[in-house]
Amino acid sequence: MDSFKRKSPEEILLSISKLHRGTLKVYIGPVSGSGKTYHMLREGQALKKQGIDVVICAVSTLQRPETVEQLGDLERVPSIHWFKEGAEQKDLNLEALLERNPEVVLVDALAHHNSPDAMFKTRLEDIQYLLAHHISVITTVNVYELEGYTELAQKLTGIAPECTLPADTLELADEVRLIDVTPETILNRLAEGHLRGNKDAALFKRGNLGVLRELALRVVAEDVNVSLNEHREELGLVGPSGAAERILVTTQYHWNGSIYVRRGQQIAKRLNGELLVVTYRDFRRSLSKEEAAFRRSMVKLVEKVGGGFEELPFPGRRRIPHILMAYAAQHHITRIVMGHSKQTRWQELWQGSVVNKLLRMARNMDLFLVADSAAHADGRVLPAQLSSSKEKQKYRRMSSEEMEERIGHMRRGKFKVYIGAAPGVGKTYMMLRDGNDLLKKGIDVQIGLLETHNRMETQQQIGSLPIIERKRTGYQNVQLEEMDTEAIIRSRPEVVLVDELAHTNVPGSKNKKRYEDVLEILEAGISVITTVNVQHLESLNDAVEQITGIRVRETVPDHILQLADEVQLIDVAPEALQRRMREGKIYANAKIDQALSNFFKTGNLIALRELALREIADDVDERLESLERTSSLRGPWRRQEVIFICVNSTPYAERLIRRGFRTAYRMKAAWYVNYVQVEEDLSAELKQRLESLEKLTVRLGGKFIVHQALGDYKQIAQVLAAKAGELGATQLVIGQSKQTLWERLSRGSVVSKLIRRTRHLDVLIVADFDPSIAL
Repeated sequence: MDSFKRKSPEEILLSISKLHRGTLKVYIGPVSGSGKTYHMLREGQALKKQGIDVVICAVSTLQRPETVEQLGDLERVPSIHWFKEGAEQKDLNLEALLERNPEVVLVDALAHHNSPDAMFKTRLEDIQYLLAHHISVITTVNVYELEGYTELAQKLTGIAPECTLPADTLELADEVRLIDVTPETILNRLAEGHLRGNKDAALFKRGNLGVLRELALRVVAEDVNVSLNEHREELGLVGPSGAAERILVTTQYHWNGSIYVRRGQQIAKRLNGELLVVTYRDFRRSLSKEEAAFRRSMVKLVEKVGGGFEELPFPGRRRIPHILMAYAAQHHITRIVMGHSKQTRWQELWQGSVVNKLLRMARNMDLFLVADSAAHADGRVLPAQLSSSKEKQKYRRMSSEEMEERIGHMRRGKFKVYIGAAPGVGKTYMMLRDGNDLLKKGIDVQIGLLETHNRMETQQQIGSLPIIERKRTGYQNVQLEEMDTEAIIRSRPEVVLVDELAHTNVPGSKNKKRYEDVLEILEAGISVITTVNVQHLESLNDAVEQITGIRVRETVPDHILQLADEVQLIDVAPEALQRRMREGKIYANAKIDQALSNFFKTGNLIALRELALREIADDVDERLESLERTSSLRGPWRRQEVIFICVNSTPYAERLIRRGFRTAYRMKAAWYVNYVQVEEDLSAELKQRLESLEKLTVRLGGKFIVHQALGDYKQIAQVLAAKAGELGATQLVIGQSKQTLWERLSRGSVVSKLIRRTRHLDVLIVADFDPSIAL
């Protein structure tokens, strides 16, 4: 392993120089007014309380009350003032800062360009100069000021910044923290007059705020992904982490190669993943004219769609699966995209099947087979919508059911969710801060359920917020406390704060889960602000287990998050979270060592943070699509997809259902979970098992169907293929075969039979989960 490799003299010198260099922390946000300066100053105050020497220079509060309040007694080193086109500018006073020599300096606007007379042209160079003189820096930047993202932001929103930074600027930082903020929050701040000083009115269009927010989430997610891969490589781990998607298209220099690349690109964009394309080539011979033409076309296409391209040496047909799996593991691939096999069953037995071999070898890596009909079908890709266009519905009268639903939604309370990657990131703190802000505005806010876990900072945020007493319930001779939903509804506050949305109530309670209590409160017309961790989302259950090795038992259906009017991420770097843990700010001292060596391991926290960033970015994109914006970072998808999920009664079925749901949700598709009954009489155990699978399907919004093939196991594939045709399925989701060699020989492989019968469909074969690959 690399950890035992002796370092070269150059590497030793580089390590020593880093030890003497100051550290750089960057707060990044979607727009000015998102709270970057506020959080930077707040951190400065916290550092000062710890005895660290902190000063500020070239900080602009723009007279925002909350930000001005955070200045407190922080020492200010005067900046150098100058004017550009009539507007006052502030440069860092490097000479004064070096003379003062603080441990940390807080400075705004990393993208700022200095006056013509300054020592350096840009603030970034100023900061690098300070870092080289052992002074640490905390600074701020907007996502659209990073080159590379500047062009994308301008294309999607029409906004162009005055000053920009090199695209790799974030790589210079020791820590990057995203300040996530919803468009609703920004627009409220604007309406209240707290965002004075912003020149570009286009920034504050709701759609533009959403696009820039999504861009910020994805930029930080990519930065986190780099850290995660580096960390996994240090540990000697290979294969996918479970936090991000990496799509590998394998194809040939053939007329259908571009179809596979474009399909892979659609999947990569929709799943917010990277795209790699490989071909096999016999370098001992020259390409034919036709092959050379296809190669040029493919290279251009891959470059156009932003993928990576590589030619692998052709090892002979039977060696292809081994070479491909080794390449995929090395590049952390999560899904391989390729065409269906054209072989007959006998050709597969005689010549060997690449697909079948890959199915037996793949672990934590899905296989996606592109439908043969893709070459002839309408290839247009259109924005996905849940319903027909507004133009078609313009004059249609609503039904009484639709009218009731619309009125019910208007009466329902507003719903805001704070989400984080792990306990201790500050969700409850922010919820309480939100509550106190609303209380100051004269809004009736009460605490319905609060879990401070004895965290001092959190307890201090309770302030003047009234608390509704909990309900005491007896269970197994013990008195337990739960949220008193009835008391909240009787009290009728305008807003109620409810912690830990995924909590399971005491047996015998009216509702089994706290989120059901919350839905009841919302239906009563009371607004709710709540908290949840990303690992509690039902559809991410398998990804979280792959990342942490821990199966989370308390989950929340994804549609609860989709119901929310606002979802806001609280982002904290793993190192900062572990520091809070060691300081006793998250768990009691007795639990600290155990937590740091299990769930709070560095790799787990990095991967969960990336998962949370990507999940909220997808949520933002879904909300933008609901506004019918034509511009989207994930790109459009084909209309009228139908997902057909095939399950049996094994524990693996839940994984397939969750994966099928996530696929369907991202594609705006109808989805069905299908089980084929071959038993003449269902045992009580099997009945209970099927009921459990149906409940999960319905909870996630799908339909569960049981088909009949009584007494004939060999008919399972035929029944499923026929039912998929009846439902108009466009994509099958199946699992890898669990059959033994003897079962495959005596009955035939259900998976192989089904794939052969559905070559006209896209088929996603979901990989086995191998815990040894998890961090």
